[in-house]
Amino acid sequence: MPYPPVRGTLTPNRSLADLTWLRVGGPADALFQPADLDDLRDFLAALDPEVAVFPMGVGSNLIVRDGGLRAVVVRLGRGFNRIETGINTVEAGAAALDAHVARVAATAGLDLTFLRTIPGTIGGAVRMNAGCYGRYTADHLLEIQAVTREGDAVVIPAADLNFGYRFSDLPDGHIITSATFRANPGDPAKLEARMAEQLAHRDETQPTKDRTAGSTFRNPAGYSSTGRDDDVHDLKAWKLIDDAGLRGAVRGGAVMSPKHPNFLVNRDNATADDLEGLGEDVRKRVFAESGLTLEWEIMRVGEPVAP
Repeated sequence: MPYPPVRGTLTPNRSLADLTWLRVGGPADALFQPADLDDLRDFLAALDPEVAVFPMGVGSNLIVRDGGLRAVVVRLGRGFNRIETGINTVEAGAAALDAHVARVAATAGLDLTFLRTIPGTIGGAVRMNAGCYGRYTADHLLEIQAVTREGDAVVIPAADLNFGYRFSDLPDGHIITSATFRANPGDPAKLEARMAEQLAHRDETQPTKDRTAGSTFRNPAGYSSTGRDDDVHDLKAWKLIDDAGLRGAVRGGAVMSPKHPNFLVNRDNATADDLEGLGEDVRKRVFAESGLTLEWEIMRVGEPVAP
């Protein structure tokens, strides 16, 4: 189909496999990389409203199925990665990496250190209410800027996103373009030291050198009565998987990491079907062993290959 003219890059039938951390998946109908906010707005306003649009960051928490995605994938780039610090605030473009935002904030004496070990971009962190070490995006977010499917620029206060555990109530079709955070002041050297400790702990306990997409399943504990994930709760997804004897479980080229069993790994040229299929095998076994249903934290999109 014909697409509206753009100033950025529009690539029809673009494979998405090399754009995801797991390196799997078929093509999107098109990949749009807008030059700037106006380019994004103009494109969406002119695009046939029947055409699906899917915003994508760096693919750190995503399985694209082998049949590809019947949508225009919008991937924000350099025009959307600025970071500006203020008095106890940080404004970051949706394409800015979480880790980079944490470092820039720390240099300015602002504490967003929880973002340092979270893979992906600010847009994804807001969308999934990403968190680590007992702190969550919802704890710091003031507002987001977004573009609607019709191409209108809007500002949405954090309270309107109705955050939950790994969840935000972002309206359908909206693409986050930037976010503004509240950050407590801190000594830059101490903030840097804290982030270094977090990185060391992550590298010691997680398969950071393998092809993964972060945690595969949400912790069943979810949110406590205070509205926060109960990080001291014993009921963890990795423990349920381990107790079911699935540490190191294999399907095709996919494996549940022997180092951390809640990480799906593309070990040997896995397909998306291998990875998703192994995840479903794990969910079935854990349910049979414990009566608990694991919920995916990794987003799965697109279509399988037709038989």
